[in-house]
Amino acid sequence: MHQQQQQPQSRASQGRPGVAQPTQPQSLIPSAWHTTIRHVSLKERDAAGLALAYSFAADPLSVYLLSGDKLEPEQAWKLHVRIMAYTFAAYRLEGIVTALGPDYDAIAMWTPPGKFMDGCWTTLRSGTWRLAYQLPSEARRRFFDELVPALHNTRERVMGSRNNDCYYLGYIGTKPSARGKGYASKLIQSMTDKADAENRPIYLESSAQSNIGYYTKFGFRIKDQIELKRAATPVLLYCMVREPQGGQLQASSTESSNDVDKPEA
Repeated sequence: MHQQQQQPQSRASQGRPGVAQPTQPQSLIPSAWHTTIRHVSLKERDAAGLALAYSFAADPLSVYLLSGDKLEPEQAWKLHVRIMAYTFAAYRLEGIVTALGPDYDAIAMWTPPGKFMDGCWTTLRSGTWRLAYQLPSEARRRFFDELVPALHNTRERVMGSRNNDCYYLGYIGTKPSARGKGYASKLIQSMTDKADAENRPIYLESSAQSNIGYYTKFGFRIKDQIELKRAATPVLLYCMVREPQGGQLQASSTESSNDVDKPEA
């Protein structure tokens, strides 16, 4: 006959009889990081900039800006990370940057009423001015000569007399590995609640047509378009406005498969 073998005990299961063993945490990552929105500081620029770079790696506008100079992939990526880091700094200096998730999984960058992140002083302090010589020639034209004026002028035209009285969602991006967890929805909802309490509109531009339905759930409506035409295939930015709501709109907590908004300089 065969002797029945006893299952070996792991070290964690061994101990004195009758003594309860302490419960080990399943993860050392604080669970609150998945549910609590936090404000991101300027000293976190490098980490936040890298997270934004991953979130916007396949964004149509990001690709457009760096696709006209025949860059090597590694060179294009480094420039993309720099753009994101400088842009984060500009928004942090003049606006509000919030994050959700244990590793900057979703980041939203806003400017409040009366604040703009493309002024001369902010451009200097954030380091954005360095892109004037770091970017190759075509990327520099697309960024400084085409994109920046188009963003500025279109917002002024759409918002009119309310341009200084609106919140502006410049960026919202979720890392590919963190999509579908509702992070972006929570970040947007926190600011729409604030805007509603103050009876203020919110303005944004989206470079992904697939996100229009997502933003519509929060009350945004298309008001205009920007066409960037320095490539064989133009890139469209959809300018959307959310009017203050009397009651909160319920939006799905699951992001779209490309739940990122456009990068803005």
